[in-house]
Amino acid sequence: FSNVFVFVFLLSASNCSGCGPGYKSPLDAMNGPREKIVYLPCIYRNTENRKPDYLATVDVDPKSATYCKVIHRLPMPNMNDELHHSGWNACSSCYGDTSKKRNRLILPSLISSRIYIIDVGTDSRAPRLHKTVEPVEMFWKCGLANPHTSHCLGSGQIMISTLGDPLGNGKGGFVLLDGETFEITGNWELPGEAAPFGYDFWYQPRHNVMMSTEWGAPKVLANGFNPADVKAGHYGQRIHVWDWTTHKCVQTLDLGEEGAIPLEIRFLHDPAAAEGYVGCALQGTVFHFSKTLKGDWTAERIIKVPTKKVVGWILPEMPSLITDILISLDDRFLYFSNWLHGDIRQYDITDKRNPHMVGQVFLGGSIQNDGPVKVLEDKELNRQPSPRIVKGKRIPGSPQMLQLSLDGKRLYVTTSLYSAWDKQFYPELIKQGSVMLQIDVDTTKGGLKVNENFLVDFGEEPEGPALAHEVRYPGGDCTSDIWL
Repeated sequence: FSNVFVFVFLLSASNCSGCGPGYKSPLDAMNGPREKIVYLPCIYRNTENRKPDYLATVDVDPKSATYCKVIHRLPMPNMNDELHHSGWNACSSCYGDTSKKRNRLILPSLISSRIYIIDVGTDSRAPRLHKTVEPVEMFWKCGLANPHTSHCLGSGQIMISTLGDPLGNGKGGFVLLDGETFEITGNWELPGEAAPFGYDFWYQPRHNVMMSTEWGAPKVLANGFNPADVKAGHYGQRIHVWDWTTHKCVQTLDLGEEGAIPLEIRFLHDPAAAEGYVGCALQGTVFHFSKTLKGDWTAERIIKVPTKKVVGWILPEMPSLITDILISLDDRFLYFSNWLHGDIRQYDITDKRNPHMVGQVFLGGSIQNDGPVKVLEDKELNRQPSPRIVKGKRIPGSPQMLQLSLDGKRLYVTTSLYSAWDKQFYPELIKQGSVMLQIDVDTTKGGLKVNENFLVDFGEEPEGPALAHEVRYPGGDCTSDIWL
């Protein structure tokens, strides 16, 4: 009898994939399987191709015959959506719930305000459209528009941050979706509690807190960037601190001019941690935020990428424009992209308030040595970087969205930021399309090296060059999953 009991126990344990979607902890996730396919939203808005945006499935398995190829394209039913970021119906925040499955990709549209629900569970290699939430639902039920970041909650609901209201003004609110029907159920924030601007957010329930950031008013940023709009107050520079239980904004951290346009915000993955980082685009800065002994929150600048004095550009000084940051699952390394200068940086953050750079690689950018821009004064480089050529293709644009493999050894990067800004700063990207590259990461001492055999060229798409944006893994990743 005892032998039979042991056999049944071991059999049931071996058949158990865990308690629910995702992984029990960030360190468990690092031992997860290697990524074989990834999903990327591909944008046609502001390009020469009058086609709907689509979701691309890309094969990233080196053992596959279709390695580095787009193996499936799911076009959206509408034009000019501006697909941007994506999230899940369930992730590691639902790990303890056996009734939840990570089988729907949430795909908000930054400009049209539609939300597409994509079925990736029926056939992960060939996603299909499950449902469309029309903009009017968000307008009427929430008074919000321009959805950006999507996170699943431990409750089974889905929360999406917004940039504005239906008139194009700034309004940082949060839309709640039912996790089963995907109907909009209302606002997460209490009436009158929305922030002046919105963008990204991350929550940490053990500290009863959520943090959100600010980009700018949609009607201002929709068609390009004008520095005068920053001075006019149409872009943000604050982090908002929310009480996770009461849904009230309890504190606002004004980062000042050095913190203008704070974009991606990341808590450490350790759910007990009360600290994290935010990348601020305009001045090329990274702020570290943390909980004080009094129980409130504070932020301090810990990294600043110097501007470069230049000629042949729109301004006499060129900022780096930090546009994406992420943290490795073991909370050891911080990565960010400098979309104007053209480099990706890796920092050792073992000492959380004193990071030091251990890796850097240039991939395109605005200061290449054969381009129109000449650098007159540079506090970091002795010479302008050379163009980057991978598999015979000169890389257009500049590194932007980042995604790290679970084990931390491969960093994927795409080169499109946002179609209106792409068109303004990298017009060749509109004509040639973006690319996805892979960077090999030294996880022992630090260091970045381009994988010369990896290139996904979205300039060769059947319907014409496309702008590929955020990379997402079917099993979850370090920018989508939150642990409780």
